[in-house]
Order: sequence, then C-alpha cells, then structure tokens
Amino acid sequence: MIKIIAVLCSLSSPTNCHEQTVTSSDFANVSVQSCLMGAPQLAEWMNQHPAERLAGWRCVIGKHDGRGI
Repeated sequence: MIKIIAVLCSLSSPTNCHEQTVTSSDFANVSVQSCLMGAPQLAEWMNQHPAERLAGWRCVIGKHDGRGI
C-alpha cells in the first residue's frame, strides 16, 4: 500500500507546518509513479484545506511511522 504524506503549512503562520496522511477514496489505488508526480488528486484534496499550503509531499510504501518532517 502506498500512502501520501503531505507537509502542510498554515497560511496565517507559514512556519507552522505539520505532516498529514492524505486520506480519500481517490487515493485508494494510487501508483508509485502517480504519487511521485504529485497525484492529480492532491490538488482536489488541497481544495478541502483552504487554510493551509502544500509545502511538499512524499510517498511511503507500507505503514507510516509518524516521525517528524
């Protein structure tokens, strides 16, 4: 299983960033290649988070261990 881990920063406080696992039915079967290219679904997912800016993302195969940025 491939997970997309997004690095999100607050628009009101740009240095306040955190990681969040992107979850959506649109990402259920994302491929490694699609994930590395930014998964077109990521833009739609960001529309649901208007108070945050996407600073980056990474693709994780298997379980995400929750370590920091």
